[in-house]
Amino acid sequence: MGTKFFKLTAFNGSPLGAKWHFDNKSFDKTKNSADSSAEESQTEESQILDGVLLVEPDVFADSRGFFLETWHQDRYQSYGIDVNFVQDNHSRSKKGVIRGLHYQLQNPQAKLVYAVRGTIFDVAVDIRRGSPTFGKWAGAILSDENRCQLFIPAGFAHGFSVLSDIADVTYKCSDIYTPGDEYGIIYSDPDLNIDWHLDYEDGNKDMKGCSDLTQAIVSDKDLLYPRLRDVPEKSLFIYRENRY
Repeated sequence: MGTKFFKLTAFNGSPLGAKWHFDNKSFDKTKNSADSSAEESQTEESQILDGVLLVEPDVFADSRGFFLETWHQDRYQSYGIDVNFVQDNHSRSKKGVIRGLHYQLQNPQAKLVYAVRGTIFDVAVDIRRGSPTFGKWAGAILSDENRCQLFIPAGFAHGFSVLSDIADVTYKCSDIYTPGDEYGIIYSDPDLNIDWHLDYEDGNKDMKGCSDLTQAIVSDKDLLYPRLRDVPEKSLFIYRENRY
């Protein structure tokens, strides 16, 4: 029992990207990529997205309802989430909405995301130049049923799609929102090929990261973001090994 922390498998537009996955073993902070036998089986198509963690809190439920800790600084820090959160946000979105992919560059934000109500597919994209997983993404289903959280370090773009009729999403941020320091990548970037897990009304198409995502509800601002390949290098993060 107790809160569990899982590493996520990264995807880069391969067919494997149609599914989300997390390791079936708790994250061991005493290990690194060199001595983890489970991670040695990685291929060019899939490998661990370092720094991104799926958190499965311990939930105490009885006839009255349930209780869980959504943040415990000492415990979370001991498993690699060693950041100082300074801002909490809450958004409400309807089914079919995609928010993202967003990041701040001068004031980068690590985020801990939680679906208080409904279900979302939450995505992190590695945009650190020089990273072995640059341009790859990982995602997880977060819902008011599984009560999982996704930790996204600074250096990653973030976005989510709404799979339920309504979704209330809260997330903690390690830096303050800064107008003018807003950057993004188009959610439908064909190189990323993100499967947002949304269904077409006719039920005959797979909804993946391509230009024909006609059923997604996206803000005008998010539609103007470039593909990752078109983002200037100065507008991306620089990878630093063992940074997190």
